[in-house]
Amino acid sequence: MSDARDQILATIRRARGGNGDAAFHAVAEQRLQLKARGTIPKRVDRGPAALVDLFVEQALTLSATVDRVASPDAVPAAVAEYLARENLPATLRAAPSPEIEAIPWRDRPALTVTFGRSDGHDEVGLTPAFAAVAETGTLMLRSGPDHPTTLNFLPDTHVVVLRASRIVGPYEEGWAMLRAAGAMPRAVNFVSGPSRTADIEQTIQLGAHGPRRLHIVLIEDGDAR
Repeated sequence: MSDARDQILATIRRARGGNGDAAFHAVAEQRLQLKARGTIPKRVDRGPAALVDLFVEQALTLSATVDRVASPDAVPAAVAEYLARENLPATLRAAPSPEIEAIPWRDRPALTVTFGRSDGHDEVGLTPAFAAVAETGTLMLRSGPDHPTTLNFLPDTHVVVLRASRIVGPYEEGWAMLRAAGAMPRAVNFVSGPSRTADIEQTIQLGAHGPRRLHIVLIEDGDAR
C-alpha cells in the first residue's frame, strides 16, 4: 500500500472517531443485525389484494403494461397476444430458470422460445421477477445463472412474469425476502417502467438506455407470504 493511501485512510479513521478496523466492523455488524427500518409510507398499509392493485396502478403510471392471468398455464397465450398487439416477432429469449422453463410454451406452437443470456440481437427478452414493490410499481430482479442480467437491458422489449404472491408493500419487505432466500446475488436490479430520459429538450424519450417496452404478466396466485 502506498504512503499516500495510508495517509488518506488514517485521516478517514480519525475523522470518524474510530479506534481501528475491528471496532468499525463490530459497529457495522451490529447495525446489520438490527435490520432497522425507516419510515414506511402509509399507502402500503393495506391487505395483499389491495397491494396487488396498488402495484398495477403504479406500474401503469410508469408506462408499463400489465396483463393479469389466473395461472402459469395462461402465460403463453397472454405473451403471444401481447406480441401480436405490438406487432412484434413471436420469438422470445427467456431466462433459463425452472419457473420459466416449466411454463407450457408448447401450447402456443407459433411462439419460438429459447433460453439463455442475450447477445444484444434479441428483440424480446422474458424473465421472472423475484419480487415487486407496490410502493412505487417497481420490479425487483436478481441476477444469477437462471436470470442473466443481459435479458433485463439488451432486448428492446422486456416481458416479466410476476406472481402476485411476491408483491410486497415497501422496499424493506423486498430486501427481507431476498435475505431470507439465502445467499445474496451478485446484482439486484430495480426496474420501474421502460427505460427513459428527458435529456433531449426536456422531452421524455423511451428506450434511451434499455428496453422501450416493459410488459408484466401478473399471475394471480394469491398471497403466499
